[in-house]
Amino acid sequence: MIDDQLHYSILASGSTGNVTYLETPEHKILIDAGLSGKKISGLMAKIGRDLSDVDALFVTHEHSDHIQGVGVLARKYGMDVYANEGTWDAMSRKIGKVDVAQKHILAPGDTLSMGDMDVESFAVSHDAAEPQFYQVHHDGKAFCVLTDTGYVSDRVEQTIKDADAYLIECNHDMEMLRMGPYAWALKQRILGDEGHLSNEDGANTMMSVIGRQTKQIFLGHRSQENNMRSLAHLTVSTVLEQHDFGVEHDFYLHDTEPDEPTKLFTL
Repeated sequence: MIDDQLHYSILASGSTGNVTYLETPEHKILIDAGLSGKKISGLMAKIGRDLSDVDALFVTHEHSDHIQGVGVLARKYGMDVYANEGTWDAMSRKIGKVDVAQKHILAPGDTLSMGDMDVESFAVSHDAAEPQFYQVHHDGKAFCVLTDTGYVSDRVEQTIKDADAYLIECNHDMEMLRMGPYAWALKQRILGDEGHLSNEDGANTMMSVIGRQTKQIFLGHRSQENNMRSLAHLTVSTVLEQHDFGVEHDFYLHDTEPDEPTKLFTL
């Protein structure tokens, strides 16, 4: 029997590095490469996959926790790299030489069709040159990555509504951030419209987009200084349950880690 499903693993998610892996029968891709090539290779091995089989890498924005390994992976494995023009301009000097044949433009709002996989991009609000995230489609199923945004617009909500699975940002607990050691200017940046979603923000976004197809929600990009895994999970779960969403019944909440991959999930 041929496996015609979409498989995925969040290899790493957090303020220290972000990498997501997805595969269909025809394609294997990464969204972001925010760790060293060696670390990403090790995380792939933990889910029984090899970087040499990955054919494309999609970059969300130029911050180091999303691009650290981009240049190395492109040069070592020959992956095609996709980003919008603003991100290419901002990251080119940081990632080293990438062969022009491997450099591709995917503008915000565009969809790239690759055989049995469609990768849809959408712009977000973050303090980067031209930040965008991605929704991957295969055989009527959709997996959405949305982290690193200060707020979620109505346009984005409509774009990502009723996906089968989400990786959603739960960056910080508001009180931990306010009382924590960060300088006031950095706190303002994180809390601003071009910053990051709090646990509550992530929960509120999910309430706006969860649909009948939604089965898995992964809580991502958690700050190691301003959040805790248990607190993020409890906050999102509580908010959703208070609004009569069927947590652990209609859909499931999963935690992610900055240095440990999730298992390989299937849609």
